[in-house]
Amino acid sequence: MIKTEIGQTTTDRITVRGYDLATELIGRIDFIDMLMLVTVGRKCQGNEKDMLNTILVTVTDHGLTPSALAARLTYMGAPEAPQAAVAAGLLGAGSVFLGAMQDAAIMLKDAAGDLTDSSSDEEIEKAARAFVSGRRASRQPLYGLGHNIHIDGDPRIPALKAVTERNGYYGLYWKLLLAMDDVSGSIYSRRLPANTAGAVGAMILSMDLPVHLARGLALVGRCAGLLGHIIEEEESPTGQELWDLVLRQDERNKLPEPKR
Repeated sequence: MIKTEIGQTTTDRITVRGYDLATELIGRIDFIDMLMLVTVGRKCQGNEKDMLNTILVTVTDHGLTPSALAARLTYMGAPEAPQAAVAAGLLGAGSVFLGAMQDAAIMLKDAAGDLTDSSSDEEIEKAARAFVSGRRASRQPLYGLGHNIHIDGDPRIPALKAVTERNGYYGLYWKLLLAMDDVSGSIYSRRLPANTAGAVGAMILSMDLPVHLARGLALVGRCAGLLGHIIEEEESPTGQELWDLVLRQDERNKLPEPKR
């Protein structure tokens, strides 16, 4: 028999993780608890809800990113299918844009090794230096560190750190991330500041949640942002202008070299 433990539907009842959707969930819990229920099988515990809500707010929109551009251009070609535009925006969530939270969480967990929350600052810094040096020597990327725009520091880091601290989750993984930030300038040619991907990875690990939830939350939050871009595209189209810009550049590239 094929079945799922997540949800079931009969002629008179719908259940999600054993709860009756109509009588026990609708109007009784919020979306954050519902998200936790379907993904990890339980509602929020402790101060998880504030942490998860903060992550969703953080990842909702960052302007005309590749995901937003993909959504707008897809909507321009298929305005009858907004779901396709949202899907197009989400498909590019990977190790470079939007999806690096999961990669950062995996990396931080690996870097922590035998460290614990009781490890000293000196031990954490030593581990951070060894790990960052090793990644550079093997030419492996440092997920959660560096930013092409916020080269002097990601302005979201202090806010995310403050939320983590007030909820009692600040510990090893945050300290390790910030230690990597501190030592990076002496290992690379310039400092690689901690970024949002690293912060979200540290937050997920601090709550002892599955690492897949890091990228999953990015996708859930970005859906709302992409919906905003689609609505704006419908009201104030920019997709055609973007496409025309590509065509003009293409035509310029085809022009013959001027005679000298």
